[in-house]
Amino acid sequence: MSYPLGTVSVGRAWPMGASLTDDGVNFAVFSAHASGIELCLYSDDGRREVARLPLSARDGDIWHIHISGLQAGQLYGYRASGGYLPDQGLRFNAHKLLLDPYARGLAGRMRWSDAVMGYKVGSGRADQSFDSRDSAFAVPKSVVVDPSFAWGRDARPQVPMAETVIYEAHVKALTKQHPDIPPQLRGTYAGLAHPVMIEHYRRLGVTTIELLPVQAFVDERFLVAKGLSNHWGYNTIGFFAPEPRYGGANPLREMQAMVKALHAAGLEVVMDVVYNHSGEGDEWGPTLSFRGLDNQSYYRLAEGGRRYVNDTGTGNTLDLTQPAVLRLVMDSLRYWVEQVHIDGFRFDLATVLGRERGGFDPQGGFFDALRQDPVLAGVKLIAEPWDIGPGGYQLGRYPQPFAEWNDRYRDGVRRFWRGDAGLAPELSRRLLGSADVFDHDRRAATASVNFLTSHDGFTLQDLVSYSVKRNLANGEDNRDGHSDNHSDNMGEEGPTQDPSILAARALRKRNMLATLFLSQGTPMLLAGDELGHSQDGNNNAYAQDNPLTWITWPGDAALTRFVAGLTALRRKHPVLRQARFLHGHARADGLAEVIWRRADGTLPAGEFWHDPAFRCLGLEVRMAAAGPEADDTLYLVFNSGGAVDLTLPETAPAWRLDLSTADPDAAASGPLTRLTMPAHSVFVFAPSPTGGSL
Repeated sequence: MSYPLGTVSVGRAWPMGASLTDDGVNFAVFSAHASGIELCLYSDDGRREVARLPLSARDGDIWHIHISGLQAGQLYGYRASGGYLPDQGLRFNAHKLLLDPYARGLAGRMRWSDAVMGYKVGSGRADQSFDSRDSAFAVPKSVVVDPSFAWGRDARPQVPMAETVIYEAHVKALTKQHPDIPPQLRGTYAGLAHPVMIEHYRRLGVTTIELLPVQAFVDERFLVAKGLSNHWGYNTIGFFAPEPRYGGANPLREMQAMVKALHAAGLEVVMDVVYNHSGEGDEWGPTLSFRGLDNQSYYRLAEGGRRYVNDTGTGNTLDLTQPAVLRLVMDSLRYWVEQVHIDGFRFDLATVLGRERGGFDPQGGFFDALRQDPVLAGVKLIAEPWDIGPGGYQLGRYPQPFAEWNDRYRDGVRRFWRGDAGLAPELSRRLLGSADVFDHDRRAATASVNFLTSHDGFTLQDLVSYSVKRNLANGEDNRDGHSDNHSDNMGEEGPTQDPSILAARALRKRNMLATLFLSQGTPMLLAGDELGHSQDGNNNAYAQDNPLTWITWPGDAALTRFVAGLTALRRKHPVLRQARFLHGHARADGLAEVIWRRADGTLPAGEFWHDPAFRCLGLEVRMAAAGPEADDTLYLVFNSGGAVDLTLPETAPAWRLDLSTADPDAAASGPLTRLTMPAHSVFVFAPSPTGGSL
């Protein structure tokens, strides 16, 4: 059969999606329950449908077709026919143009209209009604993409976890206001890899850039109605397509160039990926892709199929127990590694991915598939170990080689430095990689991703400036966002000109940052924290694509310099970045790998650990007894109380003070055996090469 666009043939069932061939494009799409699938081809501007072709060939549940003469850049979409029986989980509506779940690119932006709904908005039959309006004018189009790229000698940095320092960043917010980046590149993939930014990353000492979602996403209707958007991007609609708003004419090519430039500078790129739900929402949401192609297969359904399981809090939950959905996710991960050279993934609400029919299973299908895949071997895997479903909090239960965001670390460190009583035992656990959580099944101390702040919550500046959240700009009457932030305004809510409060806030930030980089585990820094970035107390700025979240440069130069010094200190001392958990075992030299001390140098007795007044904690730390021999020792002191007289350990003739958060620009001093430690400060000592006392 011939069409003006080329010859139509049955094609093949693999690979999925739209794939360039020697003479055209092969299309393959999954649907187990559709009665028919049509391919719609569109003009270059996406406004005119130029052909509609039935997919008559079907291998199992894969529908396919080949069309000669088509090239990269072709716009297309699908229409699926079948029953519209919401009570049975069927929501086919051929009037709705559908995105290809495997689309490598998207063209156009979502235009919110009632026409994108499968049901008639306002009907007395609610979502069981049927809407016959064509949605093509309102939805993006899938794009045939050529993923080839001139990678040259690109090599993944493959930074070991013990050497890793993560920098969590938003592509747009990071550079949108950077004065030294050309205006046309600010807020883009290219801007993030601009030489000015690479210089900043290297000066800061981070190794791994973790990007908030860059898979194509849509803005929720209720946000658009309020003049807002889904700034963070946790509303994915295309698992293979780079978000177009961060690129130009060819977002994939620009993202590939970004990765290549960062790799050349020795920097890794990790993607925050959202495979737990899609941007289609619940039964009241739009029909954009998965719902229209095969609602029963893609989603976990309840009430006989009409309602959606909502373990994500976003309206729907993808069903990774379905082979086709699991394949989609695995194909997507491999695509980003093979075609974009991504170095790892942070899995949003990862408990969803491991929830089988009987609950969360560390040996479940997704985890098994992930760990046996040769393409994904060696990339970093990081879990956000919770969701809102039953048994959703699973910190510490993910299988090797996963690392996990450790919220216990975040909360414990915040509370210790806020001055909460009785936090010394909690801090001791977090300083040593949270062995109480992760030391099992041959996991490493690096499995704990330690963080003070993340995109979700207060920035570091706001953590010391606000006692309560201020999210009114989100238009939800301040109901959204966490209320228990373990924050402290230090004497005045919000901005202040009081020099004593400003000094106290600066010291508190240095103390928390020092704790982060002196802890065993994998440190993560939120982009902008090193600059003193504030979001005016908004701890849920997901909808704020504006100067509230756009980072202001150059920011606090002294704080940036302090963070750079901390990462340099961490690189210098292998004792701070051990994979083995430390439990105080005796080494070959007779010294323990860990010795806890009071301010006077004595060992805290059992009852002393529980004394609310125990606020000055000393940690003498060495290389693990079971590890390779190495001569590296530090004495770390964390004082959240008043000034104290320190007596330094007798395990060294004398010590040198290498870092004081109370006086961060002071040169190293020593030799020392005793000194007075200021209130609310952190000290770092190394053995002095000469004896003596001060």
